[in-house]
Amino acid sequence: MMRDFNFTSRLHAWQLSRLIAQAEFSAVYMTGGGTSCGFGYPDYGLLTMSEMVGNAGRITDAVDQPVISDADNGYGNELNTFRTIRAFEKAGVAGVHIEDQAFPKRCGHLDDKELIPLDDYLAKIRAAADARRDPDFVIIARTDSRASLGFEEAVRRCNAALQAGADVAFLEAPQTMDEIAAAPREINGPCLLNVVRGGKSPEVDFAQAKEMGYRIAIVPGLLFIQVVGACEQALSAMKAEGRHPVPLADLSPAEAFGKAGAAEWDPRREIYREAPPQAAE
Repeated sequence: MMRDFNFTSRLHAWQLSRLIAQAEFSAVYMTGGGTSCGFGYPDYGLLTMSEMVGNAGRITDAVDQPVISDADNGYGNELNTFRTIRAFEKAGVAGVHIEDQAFPKRCGHLDDKELIPLDDYLAKIRAAADARRDPDFVIIARTDSRASLGFEEAVRRCNAALQAGADVAFLEAPQTMDEIAAAPREINGPCLLNVVRGGKSPEVDFAQAKEMGYRIAIVPGLLFIQVVGACEQALSAMKAEGRHPVPLADLSPAEAFGKAGAAEWDPRREIYREAPPQAAE
């Protein structure tokens, strides 16, 4: 089954997650890049595990859909990775992806990424699989090795990680359509596709990805880029016009709060003031 995931950042992460749920997507994805930008930093591995888990917890509180989160490189060695899994699971996340980059990591679609040895990476995957208390918690093994070591090595790392206990493989930034199509054929397990507009990989629509054999597609930059564009447009219009411009979503305050769940809260104004019925003697 193909699942389409969208982006949430720390900036209004709760609200954006609710919008994803209202759009009836089957799951929510929390990107590390978007979370970093929400804190005011580029995706250079500057956030801590607790900052990432805190944002993930706000998202899981907002929606009933399963939440998959970026867990970067586990924030250290296999011991740190063990603790990372426990923390994300406690926050209510359904699964995370762990990558084979050195610390500090970089966005998978930037240049000059550094890798750790495969043995060190597999130790992290084994630790992640062992740390989970819920057997349904999903461990996604991400490799960034395509850029420096080539496609076949990336496939090899994915297969080794699956054998070490990962549930899903995530070959980051394949560089051609042939590589995108080959990954699900050559990897011995479910595969995730990262859809990044303007990144290292050619654009693929979801129907194509499903036909190729991908089980999950994440779209980590969509809402972040849309929000940036909408904000810049609104600020430019206000400066040029000298008044409040007409927003893209022209909502009244009540309508805006409705997007944040006002309908769930309004009945609580009354129900707690009603005395419960007395039991018959």
